[in-house]
Amino acid sequence: MNTHALDTSTKARKTSALDTASAWWLTALDHIERSVLADPAIRVLQRGIRSVPLGEVRDLLRGRPLGHPVHPVLVQVPIGCWLSAAVLDIVPAGQRAPTTLTAVGLAGVAPAAVAGWADWADLPPEQARVGLAHAFSNVAAVAFYTASLTARLRGRATKGRLWSLGGLTAVAVSGALGGHVAYRQAVGAHPST
Repeated sequence: MNTHALDTSTKARKTSALDTASAWWLTALDHIERSVLADPAIRVLQRGIRSVPLGEVRDLLRGRPLGHPVHPVLVQVPIGCWLSAAVLDIVPAGQRAPTTLTAVGLAGVAPAAVAGWADWADLPPEQARVGLAHAFSNVAAVAFYTASLTARLRGRATKGRLWSLGGLTAVAVSGALGGHVAYRQAVGAHPST
């Protein structure tokens, strides 16, 4: 039996599965980008956000002094805390640390969300559509982590872990959507002027 042929066949199947999943994901994103269903709501939301009198704070929220959006920097707090809580949920230790990390992650959501909405308000339609899906995924993540924290505080650690897993899944989807907007749709860099 030729083991090289077997290795090649296994690798081809794995590549094929990855290619299939990637094609499915990109097709789904293309559908979101092209769907005009949410456009009336997007226009109202964007106008509303742009009308908030933030003055120079808007530039700070958008990261103009840095030359790039501040939102990706701020999301590190909730994502880092929630990922760390998931790791600590796996190791045999006390429940205090994952509970604390879940709470700190939830506290870090507001600044990241405000900066994200400030960026989103100026996006063109295709990017705004994917950005809105990103926001909905974030809302789901916050709901899961709020349920997780509530369960943990009530002494229901297993239930808290399960809610946390749902939240981590929503964060992964949200990150993929945000990455699509930032990199594939090339949104993010600000002129240095």
